[in-house]
Parts: sequence; structure tokens; C-alpha cells
Amino acid sequence: MSASSSPVEALHAAVEAAAAQTAGGEAPKARPTLERPRQADHGDYATNAALLLAKPMKAAPRDVAARLADTLTEELGASLDRVEIAGPGFLNLFLSDTWYLDALGHVISAGPDYGAGGAAPYEKVNVEFVSANPTGPLHVGHARNAAYGDGLARLFSFVGHDVTREFYINDFGSQVANFGRSVQARAHGEEVPEDGYVGEYVAALALELDDAATRPVEEVGLEAVALMVSRAKASLHAFGVEFDVWFSEKSLHERDAEGVSGVTHGFDVLAEQGHSYSDDGALWLRTTDFGDDKDRVIERSTGEHTYFASDIAYAQNKRERGYDRMVYVLGADHHGYIGRMRAAFSALGGDPDRLDLLIMQFVHLVRKGERVSMSKRAGEFVTLDDLVEEIGVDAARWFLLNRSHDTTIEVDLELATSETSENPVYYVQYAHARIAAVLRKAGDERVADALAEGFPASGLRLHASERALIAKLLAWPAETVEAADRRAVHRIASYALELSQAFSAFYRDCQVVGSEPYELESFRIALSVATQRTIFRALDLLGVSAPGEM
Repeated sequence: MSASSSPVEALHAAVEAAAAQTAGGEAPKARPTLERPRQADHGDYATNAALLLAKPMKAAPRDVAARLADTLTEELGASLDRVEIAGPGFLNLFLSDTWYLDALGHVISAGPDYGAGGAAPYEKVNVEFVSANPTGPLHVGHARNAAYGDGLARLFSFVGHDVTREFYINDFGSQVANFGRSVQARAHGEEVPEDGYVGEYVAALALELDDAATRPVEEVGLEAVALMVSRAKASLHAFGVEFDVWFSEKSLHERDAEGVSGVTHGFDVLAEQGHSYSDDGALWLRTTDFGDDKDRVIERSTGEHTYFASDIAYAQNKRERGYDRMVYVLGADHHGYIGRMRAAFSALGGDPDRLDLLIMQFVHLVRKGERVSMSKRAGEFVTLDDLVEEIGVDAARWFLLNRSHDTTIEVDLELATSETSENPVYYVQYAHARIAAVLRKAGDERVADALAEGFPASGLRLHASERALIAKLLAWPAETVEAADRRAVHRIASYALELSQAFSAFYRDCQVVGSEPYELESFRIALSVATQRTIFRALDLLGVSAPGEM
């Protein structure tokens, strides 16, 4: 069900229609707003429609507001309790219990997938994330990248996009040789080279690889990389992250039967587009034509390809796989990458507006207010496995996702493991478990009856907490679409917490099982089911479990 068919959008459409009628049939050029006021006594929703109409109607905004209020009252009928004019001409709409009952009926009828499919237009999206160099274990920074990329992919899928999750394996170039030399040095019992890799894991690899001391260094490097990729897959799987494609950089440099590699094919495309040139024996890409600060070498005079050559070939490979949008989730050290990558994408003939280059920021671990290192194996960094062992998957994913990806975050390790209302992930999971307990108390048959009965058009007087909870549920479809459009996965965490708080207020104020009359109990059971379903879905989008009991 799309967000456009929700009760809130229907109300928004009614406001637009009333505005057009008030203006003599012509709608205002800008769409009137419809927003929840910050203060409850200012109504359920507020609109600026009268302010938009005042100038074309050549009338005072409050006079227009009075006429619009009359039109809305007639248009909405039993759904509207009253309209109040506020300030310079805002209209505050106070909706009836009937409207809220019908709105909950809409949520229930949508089922467990309430809020899904709201994206427009739908796109085929490639989300490439983590893509850590396979020369070391995944660390806590990669963990944030993994949680965010997976959460974004889940969110894209939920709103209706066709999503591919992809990991780009950097298994080509000097780093593989350096890795092989590092492992081989450890196999000889020597210190690693100056530009090599350190850490206990390198010494462990030297013991694990057969004949590491005597085999060709490139062979040792590739086998060590394969082992690290395997371990990365295992760590990510334990973290709830799966990839559809594991793409090898090395494959871009392998030639087919006609002697063409992905890199040379990319170069051919650039040449056809007229954006590459030779100078001093090197091949250059004219990225300055697309806003970059300088042109970039893609093949040195020695015939060696630069790292940028692989990036170009990889982008072209994605383009030829038919994606409408390509999302790169990048580390905090990739700011300089954005300009030249957008330039390269444009030079290939792509639309840079279909390229999303998202920069992650740093993660700091905190205990008792101080930053800590808790690595047991890696020496100089905290691994993903260490983090999961310390606080668990659910807490790790929540705390890595509950702030915007482009801000530095601190993960409070003690808070993340505490079983108190101060811990937001515990609070949300507890709300889900509490609803499950309420529904168990009601019994499966009574719950099924409550969902099948529907709700009376009138006769129930709703508590303010019930209305507030329904209003929060109604915000879910638009919230998911906006979170996807803004690449703001943290909004889902914020919503889940706010919904759980709204349920806690409802649970405090309103008895569910055993409430009288029977229709009121049915309504409250149904409201509990709708809330549980939505909390479950929000947690699932974050990759966090929704326990039935705690």
C-alpha cells in the first residue's frame, strides 16, 4: 500500500480541494502544508492553505481562513470536530473520533506490510558498502558502514525499489603483494616490511597457510586475501548482513579471449566520449571538464593502471548492468574521491544525479565517559567481532544507526548493554515484548475476532493517548519514504523510539484486555496489534530483533 492512499494523504487532498473551491476552482500554486502541530491543544493537523490563497484572492488571510474553514467543515463532515483560526491565518484542524477509528481500520487492513511500497518512481538500485580492503579484519568503522548500508538497502526494498547489495573486493595491485610479503615475513619469523601489515592476525595467517615461507609472494598474498574475505563474510553474516554480489577488482583486469579487460573497455568508452587524452606517454582523463580540480592519470607511462582506472571500469560495469541508481557508502577518508568519481561517471556518459556517494563518519567507543579500546586480537583497532561480543548484534546495530551517518558518534558500551528504559534499543524491544504479552493474555481467538470485526463509525470516545498513538502510526508510510529519499536510516530508529513511547503512554492510560464495552476492548486490541506490527517492521529495517518476551 502506498503512502499516497493513507488517511493523512486523503485529508491533505481534502484540504487542497477545499482550497481550490474557496478560490473559485483554482488551486494555489504551491501545495498547502499539512503538519502535526507541536502543541496538542493546537489541533491534530495544521495547514497554511489560507495564507497561500490570500494574495491571489486579494483578501486578508484570516478572512480567507474563515471561508476555508466553512468549506472544510462541509467537505469533511463527521470526520471533523472543529476548525480554529490561529495567528495570521493558519487553520488548526481538530479531527473526530470517527476519523481516528476509520484511520486505524486502514492501518489494520493494510496488514503486516503497512507502509510498504511508497517510493515513486521505483528504481533498480545498487548499494555498494563496506568494501573493506581484504588485508585485515573488519573493524568498528566497517561495522558502522555495514549497519548503515544494510539498513539503507532494507529501507529501499521496503519502499519498493529493486535492490542489489554489493561488496567490492580490493584484491588487485600493490596492496596484495605487500600483504603477501607481510605474511611471508612472519612465516620466516621476521618483522614485516615498512609498508607491510602488522597485527596478530598476520602472524596467524603465516601459521595457517601451507608453505607460506617458500611459495611465491603473490600466491601467498592472494590466498591470504581469500582467507580474509571468507572471514569477513562470516563476521558480516553474524552481524545480520548478506551481500548479493561479491565483486572482485582483479576481474576488471582480466582479459577475455579478444584481449579486452574491464579496464580497457572503460578506457574505450572514455575515448568514444572524447574525454581522455595522452600526454608524456600517460593516459589522462579530462575530469576538469566536469568540475574536478585537476585532470587525473588513469594509465601511467609504464603501462601500469592507477587505482582510479579500476574505479572507472567498475562504474562502467555497474552502468552496463542496468542500474537506475548507484549508491556508494564510503569511509570517512574518501572526501577527495567524490569530485573525481562524479567527473568520471559523467565522462562515461552517465547522469551524476544517479550516483550517490555517501560518506560515513567515525565511531568512538565510550565506557564511563571515556573512550576505550577493547581489542583482544587485532592490537591496533577494535574489530567488528569484538564489538558484537561486547554488546551483541541488536545493540551494536541500533547504536551504529541511531544517528545520521554523516556525524561522528559515540557508542556508550555500558548503556548499550543495560536493561533499563534509558537504553533506547531495550526500551523499543521491551515495548514490542509488552504488546506480545498483552495479546497472549487476550488469546489468539479474541485477537482474531478484534481484527475481523472492524470498528464502529461512532459510539467510542477515545482517550488522548489513543489518538496520539494512532497519529504516530499514520506517520509511518511517509516516514519510510522520507527516510529513504534522504538516505536517513537514523530516522527509522527515532520513529521506533517515539512509537514505543506513544504506546507506553497508551498502556499507562488505557486498559486493554478486560476494558468495557466489548467494542472498546476490540479497538484497543487492534490498536496494540497495529503498533506491534509497526515496531517489528521498524526494528527489522534496522536489522534488530523484535523479541516476544524479555
